[in-house]
Amino acid sequence: MSPARVSAAKRTKVSEPRLFAAPAPSTDLLIREARVVDPRAGIDAPHDVLIRAGEIAELAPPGSLQPPARVELIEGAGKHLFPAFVDPHVHLRTPGQEHKEDLETGTRAAAAGGYCVVIAMPNTTPTLDQPALLRGLVAQAREQARVQVGFMAAVSVGLRGEQLTEMARLREAGAIGFTDDGKPVVSAGLLRRALQYQRLCGGVVALHEEDPTLSADGVMNEGEVSAALGLTGIPAVSEATMIARDSLIAAAERARVHFQHLSSRASVEALAHARAGGARVSGEASPHHLLLTEEAVRSLDTSFKMNPPLRTEDDRVALVEGLRDGTIECIATDHAPHSRDEKAVPFEQAPMGSTGLETAFAALYTGLVLPGALTLGCLIERLTAGAALFELATPTITPGSEANVCLIDLEATWRVGESGYESRSANCCFAGRELTGRVLLTASAGSVAYRERSFALRVPVGVSAV
Repeated sequence: MSPARVSAAKRTKVSEPRLFAAPAPSTDLLIREARVVDPRAGIDAPHDVLIRAGEIAELAPPGSLQPPARVELIEGAGKHLFPAFVDPHVHLRTPGQEHKEDLETGTRAAAAGGYCVVIAMPNTTPTLDQPALLRGLVAQAREQARVQVGFMAAVSVGLRGEQLTEMARLREAGAIGFTDDGKPVVSAGLLRRALQYQRLCGGVVALHEEDPTLSADGVMNEGEVSAALGLTGIPAVSEATMIARDSLIAAAERARVHFQHLSSRASVEALAHARAGGARVSGEASPHHLLLTEEAVRSLDTSFKMNPPLRTEDDRVALVEGLRDGTIECIATDHAPHSRDEKAVPFEQAPMGSTGLETAFAALYTGLVLPGALTLGCLIERLTAGAALFELATPTITPGSEANVCLIDLEATWRVGESGYESRSANCCFAGRELTGRVLLTASAGSVAYRERSFALRVPVGVSAV
């Protein structure tokens, strides 16, 4: 990939489209008397919300609107309407690992969790490192995706960290950005060249941070629990040192870098230090790191095996504090489905990862908002902030905006997994837990993408429920 080639890409309009979904009819809804919470728009009050032709048409005082002809009525009293969520870090396993997940099941799970946009990682089989492969995925998404999906392309060919991909051509094919997620970019020189090309062709570079010489063959956090269990540990410094290194490289190149799934206090402090120094860096945290600790691994349940690993209570508290004060800008599930057989092995042999799209909101609402560790508004803001970080439009409930909303019953309780999952895989670290907060309906890009099965609707004469 030559600089001339990249310069040509910069002169070409390559910014649209970046999100893809199957065609679906635009929705016409009146959601009456729901409490609308949209922190960015400064809305936190009951409203009637009229959606026409897939757009927010009107916000009115509660109970003041009657449904126009052929507009479906949803009684939202006692329910909450939020901007739908954006997940900048999911694994949809397509191509090559469809026994775990595919574009249809993964985006169906996303819709069930209140998400209108997900961004898929490139550590597939084969790796998403070729424009032709990306174009094929885009075509599949346009046939199968229930919600809007974007694709990250690999930084290095085959995720091997040796040779840069053709970043400009991948951007032209629709890549949102670049990552070797699942593996770190170990070579500082390769990362520097990637950031130089990024300045020309655009797209965020997202980094999975660990030093392999420190993490080695570790399977959980290094500490008292790993010692007690006799398992090889992964020290927190493995992640934090790479964040510090790559922040310096990003600052030197005036580049935009996003750090994935932070897991430790040291990482939060490294991110804060870099931002204070002017580096254009951001970070995300995942629900399991915000809610669980290494103590869960004592059970040797492989649903608690993930990379980075669950760490200490002090690390968890630091992540929550970082999320609350804005050091960590967004929440990402790192939805990582695996088949039952793959996880039903000894802990040391099991693959890393947990599903999370269907449980993220309820788990965080139950574990952080209800106890008072986080406000509801802050949670909604962080669940949608990934859009702006990846140069996408942020969902909002304001007139004229596209309908990307989710209706949630904050009083409903449910047990994770008792009714199965929309995802093809069931390796959820919150399985069996009773959670509060149930998604009833999700609209993505102006179309209804999900309805909770038992959600009863009042429908005007002449209109059929979808």
